[in-house]
Amino acid sequence: MGALVVNRSGSKAEGARREFSPAARARFDETLKRYPTRQAALLPALWIAQEEFGWISKETVEYVAGLLNLTPAYVDGVVTFYTMYHREPVGRTVLQVCSSISCHLCGAQSLLLLIEKKLGIKPNETTADGAFTLQEVECIAACDGGPALIRGEDILLGIDEKKLDQIIAEGRGK
Repeated sequence: MGALVVNRSGSKAEGARREFSPAARARFDETLKRYPTRQAALLPALWIAQEEFGWISKETVEYVAGLLNLTPAYVDGVVTFYTMYHREPVGRTVLQVCSSISCHLCGAQSLLLLIEKKLGIKPNETTADGAFTLQEVECIAACDGGPALIRGEDILLGIDEKKLDQIIAEGRGK
């Protein structure tokens, strides 16, 4: 039997009723004021949802769709298009290694293998302590600085073993 997955807000990840906390709902309401239509507010609404729940589950898609008067299919299409939205529970720090041709030529494959070795996980896996999730992604628009990766929302360039060790230490709170 698999472990119970708990999202960042502390509720069960699967089957949990989705509802924004009062603070997230206030952010959502303020966000709506900045857009001409509810549909135009979809991307920032999904960011708020991901911050609130830790990832975008089927229930979250349905919740956001209801808030914005959109179909769940439309919202799901957006979620599945962008790699910035997590469709599975993730660790506290998500490392996305760019595997585009530019980064590949600069050593992205070696970087990916080094991360796998140091963290003991493969792409799309999370460390046992929940500190890291590793993902391999296509082009992060940092072709001049490969090998590159995204840590959370930060694009990091020219990653070597020393920089990687620092990233891992920071992710573990050391």
